[in-house]
Amino acid sequence: MITRRALVGGSLSAAAATLLPEAAHGSGRRDEAATRYGRVRGRREDGIVKFLGVPYATPPLGRLRFRAPKPPKCWRGVRDTVDFPNPAFQAAGGEMGPTGNGRMPAPSEDCLYLNIWTPAADHERRPVMFYNHGGGYMIGSGSATGQDGTHLAQLHDVVVVESNHRLGLLGYLFLGDLAHGDYAANTGMLDILAALRWTSENIENFGGDPDNIMVWGESGGGAKTGAVYTMPAAARLFHKASIESAAPLRLATREGATARAERTLGLLGLTTADIPKLYDIPAARLLEVQQSEAANGEAPWGDPGALPGFGAFVDGRVIPRQPFADGAAPFSAHKPLMVGTCRDETVFFSLFGPPDIFNIDEAGLRSALGGTYQGAELDRIISTFHRSRPDATPAQLYFAITTSPIRRDAIKIAEAKAAQHAAPVFMYQLAYPDPTLVPGTNFPIGSPHASDIPLKFANVGPDERPGKRATARHMSALWAGFARYGRPTAPHVPQWPAYTPKKRATMWLDAQCRIVNDPDRPERLFWSS
Repeated sequence: MITRRALVGGSLSAAAATLLPEAAHGSGRRDEAATRYGRVRGRREDGIVKFLGVPYATPPLGRLRFRAPKPPKCWRGVRDTVDFPNPAFQAAGGEMGPTGNGRMPAPSEDCLYLNIWTPAADHERRPVMFYNHGGGYMIGSGSATGQDGTHLAQLHDVVVVESNHRLGLLGYLFLGDLAHGDYAANTGMLDILAALRWTSENIENFGGDPDNIMVWGESGGGAKTGAVYTMPAAARLFHKASIESAAPLRLATREGATARAERTLGLLGLTTADIPKLYDIPAARLLEVQQSEAANGEAPWGDPGALPGFGAFVDGRVIPRQPFADGAAPFSAHKPLMVGTCRDETVFFSLFGPPDIFNIDEAGLRSALGGTYQGAELDRIISTFHRSRPDATPAQLYFAITTSPIRRDAIKIAEAKAAQHAAPVFMYQLAYPDPTLVPGTNFPIGSPHASDIPLKFANVGPDERPGKRATARHMSALWAGFARYGRPTAPHVPQWPAYTPKKRATMWLDAQCRIVNDPDRPERLFWSS
C-alpha cells in the first residue's frame, strides 16, 4: 500500500526531466491513417507523426462505469487526433488542467484514448513499444513529458504507443462478489488489454509491426506490465516485455479486493443494496473517498495486505494467477523479458519531505530502520550492508537497505523466468551517479526511482551533463534494440548476456556501460537466507 508512493512514476519527470519544446497545437503538416473505426489525422512535426487522443474504446460513462470497456463507435469522415487527451480521473497534476502548464486537459472519466508517435504512417512494420505509464495505479498519464515518445521514435525508427486507462477506485473497485450484474474485475487492466488489442489490430496502418510488440513500463507501469504478462487474453497480442523498477511477485487477492470494496461502500455511507447508486455519485466524490485513507493505493512491489489498495488483483479469470511468486506464467514462456531497478530507488520517496534523512549518523540509521527491522535482524542487515559497501555513509546505507527489497524481488522475477528455459531474461541496474544535490543537503541524488524515464525515452536535453546524455543514449538504444530483436543490443555497449542463476549477468547502465556478474552478492545472499 502507498501513501506518498502514489506519486510513483512520472513525478520525477516533472521535477527533473528536461522539458521537450512543444510545438503549437495544430502546427505542421497533417498525415492521415485508417483504423477499423474510421480515419484519423495526426500532425507531422519534429521529424515524426503524432496521433494524439485516438479512441480505443467507448467512454466509460454512465452505466459503463465499473464495466469492461466496449469497442469505440465508428465515425464518418476524418477525426483530428492532434492534441493530448484527458488523463484518467485523478487529482490534477502539474501538467493537467487549467492550472497546469497546458500540456494536457483536465482529468476525466472520458479517458480511454491512446497516443502514437511514429516515423511515418506507412506500412514499414517497425517495432512497436507499448508503454504503460507509472503512478501506482493511482495517477499518471500516457501524455507525460518525461515519457514523450518523440525522440525514441525519431532516433531509433520505432513506433511508440501509450494509453490512458482507468485508475484508482474507478479502475479497480470490484463489485462482482457483492452484487448481481455486469461488474467487471480489473477494469483498469481490461482497458490496457483493449488498448493493446487495438494496437495489434490497427498499428500496421501507423507504420508498426503487429507481430513485434513490446510491452513495457516503470513502477506502477512495471506492475501493470507484470500483470499483462500474466493475462491469458493478452498472450497473443505482444511478444516481449520489460518490467522496470517494480517487482510484482504477488498481487492482491479477490477476497482482498472485495474487502476493499466493502470498506469503500462504508465510507460512502452505502450498503451492498445501494450499489446501483454508485452510478450517480460524482467522480469527484469518489476521488475524495479514495483519498480519505492513507492506504489508498497499491504499491507496485511487496505483498499486498488483507485490505489492499486499488490496483490489479488475482480475480481468477482476467488475471488467473500470481505473476511470479509461483513461477512465470506458462503462456508467456516464449516471450523475452527485461527486468531491473534503479540503483537508488528510495531516494525518490524522501525528496518530498524534510531533508533530515539525508544527514543521519549511525544512530539515526538504526532509528530510521527500526520500524521495519528489530534486534538481531537489524544488527545483521546493517552489518551485511556495511561489509558490502564499506565506504557508504549512514544515509547511503539507509537508501541501499530500503532499495534492496525491490531489487531482491526483481531478481526473483529473473530467476522465475530463467527457470522456464524457454526465452531469455535480461537483468539491469541503472547506476548513473547523478551528482545533483538534494536541496538543503550535500547528498547527491544518484539514480533514484523514476530517473530512468527521461533516459530510456532519450528526453535528455543538450544542456544536461555529458554523463547523463551518454547514459540516455545507451539506455534508449538498448531498449529499442530489445524491441526490435528480442535481445537488448546497442552501439558502443558491451554484449548483454541473458541472466542465469549461475553467472547472474547484469547490465550496469552508466555513461560507460559494463556487465557485472552477481552485483552486491552479500546483499543478495542476505535476502535469500
